[in-house]
Amino acid sequence: MTDTSDLANRIVSAMQAEQSQTDAAGHGINAEEWDRLVTRLGRCPNLVELGIYSVMWSEHCSYKSSRRHLSKFPTKNARVIQGPGENAGVIDIGDGQAAIFKMESHNHPSYIEPYQGAATGVGGILRDVFTMGARPIALVNALRFGDPSHPKTRSLVAGVVAGIGGYGNCVGVPTVAGETQFDEGYNGNILVNAMAVGLADQDKIFYARGATPGNQIFYVGSKTGRDGIHGATMASAEFSEGDEEKRPTVQVGDPFTEKLLIEACLELMATDAIQAIQDMGAAGLTSSSVEMADKGGIGIEMDLDKVPQRETGMTAYEIMLSESQERMLMVLKPGKEDLAKAIFEKYDLDAEVIGMTTDTGHMVLKQFGEVVCDIPVAPLAEDAPNYDRPWVEPKARAPLDLSKYPEPEDYGEVLLKLMSSPDMASKRWIWEQYDRHVMGDTVDSSQSMGDAAIVRIHGTNKALAICSDCNPHYVAADPFEGGKAVVAEAYRNLSSVGATPIAITDNLNFGNPEKPATMGYIVKAIEGMAEACRTLDFPVVSGNVSLYNETDGKAIPPTPVVGGVGLIEDVSKVATLKGAQPGDVLILIGETRGHLGASLYAREWLGLKGEELGPPPPVDLATEVKNAAFVHKLIEDGLVNAVHDVSDGGIACAAADMALTSGIGVFLHGDQILSKGEDPALYSEVWHLFAEDCGRFVVSVSDAETVLDAAEASDVFVACVGNVEVGAEAKITFWNDGDEELLALPVDTLREAHEGWLPRYMKGEN
Repeated sequence: MTDTSDLANRIVSAMQAEQSQTDAAGHGINAEEWDRLVTRLGRCPNLVELGIYSVMWSEHCSYKSSRRHLSKFPTKNARVIQGPGENAGVIDIGDGQAAIFKMESHNHPSYIEPYQGAATGVGGILRDVFTMGARPIALVNALRFGDPSHPKTRSLVAGVVAGIGGYGNCVGVPTVAGETQFDEGYNGNILVNAMAVGLADQDKIFYARGATPGNQIFYVGSKTGRDGIHGATMASAEFSEGDEEKRPTVQVGDPFTEKLLIEACLELMATDAIQAIQDMGAAGLTSSSVEMADKGGIGIEMDLDKVPQRETGMTAYEIMLSESQERMLMVLKPGKEDLAKAIFEKYDLDAEVIGMTTDTGHMVLKQFGEVVCDIPVAPLAEDAPNYDRPWVEPKARAPLDLSKYPEPEDYGEVLLKLMSSPDMASKRWIWEQYDRHVMGDTVDSSQSMGDAAIVRIHGTNKALAICSDCNPHYVAADPFEGGKAVVAEAYRNLSSVGATPIAITDNLNFGNPEKPATMGYIVKAIEGMAEACRTLDFPVVSGNVSLYNETDGKAIPPTPVVGGVGLIEDVSKVATLKGAQPGDVLILIGETRGHLGASLYAREWLGLKGEELGPPPPVDLATEVKNAAFVHKLIEDGLVNAVHDVSDGGIACAAADMALTSGIGVFLHGDQILSKGEDPALYSEVWHLFAEDCGRFVVSVSDAETVLDAAEASDVFVACVGNVEVGAEAKITFWNDGDEELLALPVDTLREAHEGWLPRYMKGEN
């Protein structure tokens, strides 16, 4: 040994100690996996090797319960350059440019330590994007918290929002879109899903694949510490009450170092010095080195004494499993080492050669001159377990029978309650803590004025539209139709601002896949999403699966989140919620059948839960394509002043959103809302106002006749359902088909309730 100190001897002895099946169980490796490991290795592993297998074979890294089902997703269309399998997905946006994007979860860490869990979620997803040569231009977050009355919810909201804002604002990337929902199903396991979008030239995209034997392995960024050890394993296990004790497994982020790392990496990428590159995310140095070696079909040899360390006495086990933030691993082209070092030294970042690529197909690690790991790379990646978990078909729900419930006495009170409910209430308190305009290219953020954010492609007249969507209530009610609805809503939201939808990234959040009932929801949701992606030509190019989101055996609601990206060819031809003009006609695009199953009305006004909510609205994908194309053409031709898709809360809440954003009054008339062939006598006013049938939009237009003629020519169902009114006291008004006024709610009253709920809640006043 080169170091004969007692500490070195003790460390090497501990690292080389042979492990047993009992030790493996403590690392989350079951008996079947232990047998597979020992068979492939031809012996029992030592501690370092067992640690490496445990993280690489974890659910978080290997997708061992979902891999065979994820293959059902379409992953290509005419604009896809890179689908799943790399750090992020890549799409062609014309003019030699590419958009690069991905969504990932940081659920367990954010529950344990909300500020750092959320902050490092932002940092990690940014690295996935700039690792591929893209400059990040936008951040998105999809958040799910528990019941507002739960004792932990308020502090979790405060910590997560502060973490997202603290990291994103400091690193200088705008947070432009997102969603926040509350439900008791997330009481013990919140969801924090982060998405990043970046821009790159198509001829300057970098991949983890491509490394060849005989080149130096370069470690750059922050030093390695003991934070985050076994983070990937923790993300693949259920919670129990008291798991706040797991705080040591949560990473600590530094956005200022991340900003330096972004600039240094992009500068080095411009020199053509990099052969392959991978960020150190889940499982840290282990996953980054294994993935580069596996994708290149090569081996790696690393001297862990050369890894920059911020703590003394770190073992090989700790170094390999640490998830310290702001670190990258790259393989340099021959002769480029000094150039790379000079660039990283300029940014005051650690940059060290820690090993070489080899042709052995093995991962060999040394510490204190001794070999502490020697295992074949292939079994760590391609030979990871791939389970066909047993699953059962989710039970179909009986239709919601609205006749059991009395008509509301005051429809204004209903609208007020829905618009001020935790899910629908304004999230201004949240998004005002995020810098939405840094970099100067944010045209519109979805939080303030639209169904999707609009971010200009710098120096051009083009823009990207970006959104995040999921209705977990629909998925819980029917995972197949609910899965279709998740994708369809993202498609509608992008279309609503004038974008052509191109592709999605996803984050599939579910409970324990070892339970057949839960696995049934996973399978059917994926199949529903896949069908929608195929019909809409809206493929999945990247994503993440987050399973075991349970606390004491109780799973979260099934929550497959979709992040959508679309292209706007001319940023002067867009639409938002804001823009409705006095005298405009409100036109409903799409048919209303009066579906209220799993709706906001049923949940919030009737107080229904679970089975009694009934099934979600069915999704007609062909109609979604036709109606979205029609809306896109209206926007392109300049025929609409404002657009909003109809989703939660139906046309009443869609019109209310438009009124609040534009500062206008809205008059709705019931005899036009129901589709042709539907007998109004069979329906109550609740169906008119609050039904959540899919595939619908509300547009505010000055020239209704032209729009109606265009709809007839396109075979699109439309109906004039109201008008925009401006007066001394703007109101939202609804008259039924008997010309009886059933709703007259001042917009100012609605605004106070809609925007006031969350600030009051965060002050402890609700």
